[in-house]
Amino acid sequence: MFTTQDIAQIREQIRLWKRQGETVAFVPTMGNLHLGHMTLVKEAAQRADHVVVSIFVNPLQFGQNEDLDAYPRTLSADQAALVEAGAELLFTPTPAIIYPKGMELQTFVEVPKISDELCGASRPGHFRGVATIVCKLFNIVQPDIAVFGNKDFQQLMVIKTMVEDLSLPIEIVGIDTIREPSGLAMSSRNGYLSDEQKQQAATLKQTMDAMAEAISQGQDVEQAVSEAGQQLSQAGFKLDYLSVRNAANLHPIGADDKQLVILAAAYMGSTRLIDNLCFTRN
Repeated sequence: MFTTQDIAQIREQIRLWKRQGETVAFVPTMGNLHLGHMTLVKEAAQRADHVVVSIFVNPLQFGQNEDLDAYPRTLSADQAALVEAGAELLFTPTPAIIYPKGMELQTFVEVPKISDELCGASRPGHFRGVATIVCKLFNIVQPDIAVFGNKDFQQLMVIKTMVEDLSLPIEIVGIDTIREPSGLAMSSRNGYLSDEQKQQAATLKQTMDAMAEAISQGQDVEQAVSEAGQQLSQAGFKLDYLSVRNAANLHPIGADDKQLVILAAAYMGSTRLIDNLCFTRN
């Protein structure tokens, strides 16, 4: 696997592959890779001739008092894991390379409405940062396919909307959330949790499972959300939001909507965890 910070080198290698008629799949990450990331890379390798991965902790998507400086950076371990998973090209730019004029003078990409709700309401500007960096990386790598995890469900919807609205010729693939044996969704931020907190955090998935079952059997959605919120508080979570939305567009659900998604964000100690669960209402 070849690792570079140089945009010109990335573009030259990808031009060579494409001149040979070969396809490119791309997996953008912020590093500190775990089994969930490796699943994305392996899926990308099944879908294209070559796999490109980026590692970039994007300051534009972190707000004030968030964990930008503390975010774990484990490049050597990440490189070893990526080689084993089948990546061929790793792009590891610095903020100065990505934002040479500084973030204040950076042109932004903003996906309206969907970026302002749920995580967007709790983290103003977050999805503007996500859309901007993903668009920049897409323009650098110019992949045929890009692979993301469904754990960041709202982020995936923002990216799909951006790709559609800007007519980008990229297939966006979402992969099911990879979970620990307890059911806790794998995340780089799980490393902030103590062993006891990890056990408590598994309650999030269990609560969503029970919610989905109750709603699919006819329980009122608002009542289900209220009861689940109380259960999460009792389990030690500080709830940010818990919402049931239309799984196709994240709109508030209508009476006839069947394909639904539960979206949750909650703090376990100082660590903010997110998760979601898609289900069908009878």
